[in-house]
Amino acid sequence: MSDPVATPAAPAAPTKDAEAIVKDEDCSKEYEPVVRLAEVETKTGEEDEEVVFKMRSKLFRFNKEQKEWKERGTGDVRILKHKENRKIRLLMRREKTLKICLNHYINPSVELRENVGSDRSWVWHGVDYADGERDEATLAIRFRDSTNATAFKEAYDSARDYLRKLLDGKDPDAAAGEEVKAEEAKGKESPEEVAKVDAPNAEEAKEDTKEAAS
Repeated sequence: MSDPVATPAAPAAPTKDAEAIVKDEDCSKEYEPVVRLAEVETKTGEEDEEVVFKMRSKLFRFNKEQKEWKERGTGDVRILKHKENRKIRLLMRREKTLKICLNHYINPSVELRENVGSDRSWVWHGVDYADGERDEATLAIRFRDSTNATAFKEAYDSARDYLRKLLDGKDPDAAAGEEVKAEEAKGKESPEEVAKVDAPNAEEAKEDTKEAAS
């Protein structure tokens, strides 16, 4: 005949020491950190620049050794103008990681060339510092469509023209202001011109007077 199943013993009553441990664990006392870390402001180096142009694109770099294009990253390519020295550069950060994959000043003498077989891609040669070191590279950038590609080229060429004037000792900002004033003036008529339009023709005035008299 088998032995009956043993009945589990009742748990022992907690000792005073155990009760004290539980009370200590339930303690809600707050402790101050030993060391307080000061908040550090993170700077990107773009604080003194204004965004002239921004467009999502994909960047490539030509590998001379393997003789093929290598993708550098996808993200927003931006044209940034420094507020004080007025230098203009191209900057691009990879999506998600925000790591820089393009960083070089625009050279007025460097022209964008259309990539063979594509109306939405441009190729150029630049001295890039994306990795922190000087790198003379052949780069290519591709956009979603030809409209975006054209918009980028127009902004790039406008920056080249601005820098060219700056190098020639001219003030491109002042020149731009004068051009705006000239355009506004074209849309406004001088007082003399308004007077000519509003003044009645003498012959017509005589005819009107005769008709009124009759």
